[in-house]
Amino acid sequence: MRRGRGRPRDPETDGRITSAAAELMLQRGFDRTTVDDVAALAGVGKATVYRRWPSKEDLAVAAMETLYTAEIPEPDTGSIKTDLAAVYRSVLEFVNTPEGAAFLRTSIAESVRDERIAELYRGATERREAQSRATFERAIERGEVRADLDIDSAIQWLGGLLANRAITHRPMPTVDDADTLVQLTLRGVLA
Repeated sequence: MRRGRGRPRDPETDGRITSAAAELMLQRGFDRTTVDDVAALAGVGKATVYRRWPSKEDLAVAAMETLYTAEIPEPDTGSIKTDLAAVYRSVLEFVNTPEGAAFLRTSIAESVRDERIAELYRGATERREAQSRATFERAIERGEVRADLDIDSAIQWLGGLLANRAITHRPMPTVDDADTLVQLTLRGVLA
């Protein structure tokens, strides 16, 4: 078998490039992120980036894909109240960090700009919602939650609140607000 010309590809290069692109996009947004800056942060040449991703848009999709692979574990404490409290605290801790706020803003902006990123975000959201759906289904089986519950709305309302706050540049609810938000949810779902 004949070996290709040139040096063999470093398998870690792709990861360094997508991590650098994701970091810069979270800090600056798509428009203010340049391929030159990504290459410099990743420690590679600009040509190396373009050999892997022919456009900045393709690189952005790959970078965002790395961000959407993180999964938040779904608790199963045996109580809808404590399950929701654990999830809400985790989410609120994240969105109140600079990285979490940037992730939310970038996800919204890039999903509007590029359908491929919207599809990645939708996929990550649907995986997360499937976990949360299981939490509500267990609560229904235990008799804690109404059987006629619109589970999708019960799951999606907090994300809608956070997206609204991100878009309108209003303060996010804090971890201290978690119990209040759980009570708001429970008023609508309890049996």
